Amino acid sequence: MSDSPSPSALTVDGLRRLARARLAAEPAADAYSSLLARRGDHALDGLTIDPQTVAAARPAAVLAPIIPRPQGLTVLLTLRAAHLRSHSGQVAFPGGKIDAGETPAETALREAREEIGLASSLVEPLGWLDPYLTGTGYRVTALVALIDPAFAPTLNPDEVADAFETPFAFLMDAANHRLEERQWRGRTRKFYAMPYGERYIWGVTAGILRNLYERLFT
Repeated sequence: MSDSPSPSALTVDGLRRLARARLAAEPAADAYSSLLARRGDHALDGLTIDPQTVAAARPAAVLAPIIPRPQGLTVLLTLRAAHLRSHSGQVAFPGGKIDAGETPAETALREAREEIGLASSLVEPLGWLDPYLTGTGYRVTALVALIDPAFAPTLNPDEVADAFETPFAFLMDAANHRLEERQWRGRTRKFYAMPYGERYIWGVTAGILRNLYERLFT
C-alpha cells in the first residue's frame, strides 16, 4: 500500500518532497533512443514495440505545470487551436519537438513561453516523468513543475485556443481515470480519459497524467 498523502491533502511543500523522492532527473535528448518504451499509446493494448521504432521516434518535451492556489493545487492545461494540422482542438500540455542542440528542459520551457507566455523565472522544476511513445511517432518526456500563482497566460492564437486549470486532486484520483477505446488505423486502441466538466482530457495528455499519478501515489 502506498504511504503517499492523499492528493487532496497534498501541500506545496509536500509535493516538493514527493517529487524529489519519486520523479526522475532530466534525461538527455536522446537518452531513450535505444531503449524499449514502457509507456505509450501501445502499452494499454499489450503491443510490443521494437527498438528501431523507439529509435526512430522524434524526441519531444512538454511542461506539466502545477499551480498552488488557496483552494488547492491545480494543473494548467491548454486547448490546441482548431486549425492545427495535428491534434487540433485537443487538450494538451505546453510542449513540442526538441530542436537540434536543445535539452528536454529547454524545449519544455521554450514551448511554454511561446504558447502561453510563461517566463522561465516563474517555473520551479520538480522532476521528470517516464518517456511516452505516441502512436504518431513522438517520444515525449514531461517536466513536472510548480508555477508562480501570479502567472497570467498570454495565449499564442496560432497554437493555443484556451488555457485552463483543473484540480490536481481530481486528476490524481484513479476513480476519474476512465479506460476507453476507439478504432484507429484499423485497430481497436485503448486510452485513458479524464473528462472534467466540458473538458475531455484524453490520449497522450491523460497518459502522462496517469504516469504522474503512478509515480507519486502508487
